[in-house]
Amino acid sequence: MGASPPSSSPFAPLLEDEEQLPSTTTAAASKASKKLALIPLVFLIYFEVAGGPYGEEAAVGAAGPLFAILGFLIFPFIWSIPEALVTAELATTFPGNGGFVIWAHKAFGPFWGSMMGCWKLLSGVINLASYPVLCTDYLKLVFPVFSSGFPRYLAILFSTLFLSFLNYTGLTVVGYTAVCLGVLSLSPFLVLSLVSIPKIDASRWMSLGQKGVQKDWRLFFNTLFWNLNFWDNASTLAGEVEQPQKTYPRALFSAGILTCLGYLIPVLAATGATPLDQEKWVDGYFADLALIIAGNWLKIWIEIGAVLSVIGLYEAQLSSCAYQILGMADIGVVPRLFGARSKWFNTPWVGILVSTLVAVAVSYLNFTDMISSVNFSYSLGMLLEFASFLWLRRNYAEANRPYKVPLPFAGLVVMCLVPSVFLVYVMVVANKTVYLVNAVLTLVGVVWYFLMNLCRSRMWIEFESSGLKQDQILLS
Repeated sequence: MGASPPSSSPFAPLLEDEEQLPSTTTAAASKASKKLALIPLVFLIYFEVAGGPYGEEAAVGAAGPLFAILGFLIFPFIWSIPEALVTAELATTFPGNGGFVIWAHKAFGPFWGSMMGCWKLLSGVINLASYPVLCTDYLKLVFPVFSSGFPRYLAILFSTLFLSFLNYTGLTVVGYTAVCLGVLSLSPFLVLSLVSIPKIDASRWMSLGQKGVQKDWRLFFNTLFWNLNFWDNASTLAGEVEQPQKTYPRALFSAGILTCLGYLIPVLAATGATPLDQEKWVDGYFADLALIIAGNWLKIWIEIGAVLSVIGLYEAQLSSCAYQILGMADIGVVPRLFGARSKWFNTPWVGILVSTLVAVAVSYLNFTDMISSVNFSYSLGMLLEFASFLWLRRNYAEANRPYKVPLPFAGLVVMCLVPSVFLVYVMVVANKTVYLVNAVLTLVGVVWYFLMNLCRSRMWIEFESSGLKQDQILLS
């Protein structure tokens, strides 16, 4: 644990400002709403990252059982754990709505804080858009009318709007709803795993895939990445968490164990208990495997669980996006009106509305392109986040860190370098559509930053004064 800096330290003004960081919107929140406790935060993080084994089927289809098992066994150590450790340190050192936007803002100034907000918000809302699509993919197994055409588009639209309204009712409600949804959505996989035990043939785990089925490494790594990232998203809720300095490390550790077991055990059970038909391992195939292993009753249960899981995923992701926008308004990255809260539920209704509208707009993209676009923009944000983490550790070494990653600076560099190599790989293997989407939206982010500066200097739009004060401290 770092010692508190003396008053003569150049970091002291920053820390003093940090104590006053919550703006009028955040201060109002602390008075009018209950804080998130440990268990709801654990399940919100769990749904930010995983939400259950739904969606991991493509890893088996892309590379075979052995690589899928190894992927979900090893990848958390080279990616998830470093990301979670960075989040634990920075979220407890600089707690406040906005999370990673605040970190980049403090490390490199308002431009990079704005770009971090752009990239992470882009990845968040596109990821948000994928959940109603995934929900509809499971619903069509029960109601084939949702397989294509206008009924499918209508189902995606109405499910998006309904789930957004649920988020509007309050973060505490969302947190405890996530607990219930987590238990209910995982329970059929617990049953599936137990029923599979007598049927498991361990030699099936060694399969490298069926002959004649070409490996799709791009899909494989994108699937792993999509299922095991976003550990830092809950940092945008830090202003709403009870004792974040103590709660975040515990919540991240608990959610990490739950996530890893939630992926590994079902894929071990399903691949070990059934003969491999690799081309069938696509999104939604766990329901068919349940039919083969146990019967139609478990198939229906998993399909219901998938819908419940998607609800939890959507609510957690939307909360992160909405409170990120609120935090960006608190530090003056976006206009003050983006930090508006509901009079009835004290939720950031403008953030919820903006996130929902963008999600609806991109929800009709190809699902694979959607995941790739999420991964690309998220990779840009994570590279900046790792750089911010190292810069803050080196330059503000005297800051009081309630949780501190127990490594010397050289060890931290290595810890961040390994996942950074993977981030670069994810970006390199992206297709032209993903490059185009991210290039255009990054350009929009740059234009947005300079437009906001113009609006601030001409006083066309009202910004939080705390954001201006923080900019002066950071740039001094």
